[in-house]
Amino acid sequence: MLYDDRIAAGRRLARDLAGLRKRDVVVLGLPRGGVPVAAEAAQALGAPLDVAVVRKLGVPFQPELAMGAIGEDGARVLNEDVVRTVRVSDAELSEVEAAERVELDRRAREYRGGGGRVSLAGRTAVIVDDGIATGATARAACRSARARGAARVVLAVPVAPRDWRERIGDDADEFVCPETPAEFVAVGQFYEAFEQTSDAEVIACLRGGDRREVTIDAGEGVRLPGELTLPEGARGVVVFAHGSGSGRLSPRNRFVAEALSGAGLGTLLFDLLTPREEPDRANVFDIGLLAARLRRATEAVPDDLAVGYFGASTGAAAALWAAAEPDSRATAVVSRGGRPDLADARLSAVTAPTLLIVGGSDPQVLELNRSARESLRGESRLAVVPGATHLFEEPGALSEVAELARDWFLDHLPPRGR
Repeated sequence: MLYDDRIAAGRRLARDLAGLRKRDVVVLGLPRGGVPVAAEAAQALGAPLDVAVVRKLGVPFQPELAMGAIGEDGARVLNEDVVRTVRVSDAELSEVEAAERVELDRRAREYRGGGGRVSLAGRTAVIVDDGIATGATARAACRSARARGAARVVLAVPVAPRDWRERIGDDADEFVCPETPAEFVAVGQFYEAFEQTSDAEVIACLRGGDRREVTIDAGEGVRLPGELTLPEGARGVVVFAHGSGSGRLSPRNRFVAEALSGAGLGTLLFDLLTPREEPDRANVFDIGLLAARLRRATEAVPDDLAVGYFGASTGAAAALWAAAEPDSRATAVVSRGGRPDLADARLSAVTAPTLLIVGGSDPQVLELNRSARESLRGESRLAVVPGATHLFEEPGALSEVAELARDWFLDHLPPRGR
């Protein structure tokens, strides 16, 4: 089993948690990667979402090696074998733990924004992470939940090694995991996209807001599924136009969308083509058709919110084509590895500030973007991500894309009501 991303994993996990809907449940995500998974589970269960802030205790001279973990409310798990084998003294252990307690408290304050914790007294606590490796942090989270008064603790993860129950022991009362593969090396091997989750994404998940499924009426009887997310106080909505062979579930676009949500921006992801249309390559490169559907999708955005377009590959050409229309609502455009050249003569009619993001190791597309930029009338910028190829699969490359897009939209989408 290979999950597209943490959101897909959360939705899969939610199906196995469906039996908890009638219980008094609180879902707790382990920051950072467990929180997007937990958010999907909480939404499916109609349950409140909180964080179970935990910190690994790394060996002083080899921090990546865990000798235990700590959680809130004094929760503590030690791997005595590691402590004994590497000969960590009591003083060294205390020093590491004290430092991690400070960081744990700081993160808890930042994630909750000064707000209180969701009460667990007498309730079922569902502890969620994106997977189990050693199990130390999950055990600390379970112990913290018990200290907060949870009547029952359920540990739920999308993937874990086959002996994961033995690793956790009696720290949890129930165990839920859809996939326990025999060949298990690391959690990340079971995800197509496993970029590091940012603090902004964690805060966006906890902030919640309105996330709902929408249906785009594309005309001529064509209806396209989409997902509209509106964080509380959103200043604008970024509508995504995916590239060929992709859709609203694109892990790369969803990664960027989560980063934008963390910055208080709404997002709309939708399918540009129906399953019957997708196999026909003529549809994939019919930029006029894709742009028309992008404009129809924009109608789902509330009138008092500014609109931005984020396009990838051929979707970038559709975004620019749509932005070139005289009555376009788009006030900013971002292209990721785009083909702006496919918008052709429409480029000269684009006045919305446009950011073109290209990988430094994608020479053909880089040259196409340089040439297309010369045709743009409005403000524009070409941002090159060093060492990145067309899909930005290199470590940290997609994070840089997300940061560039976030900053561009924050700078160019006007505040609500203006």
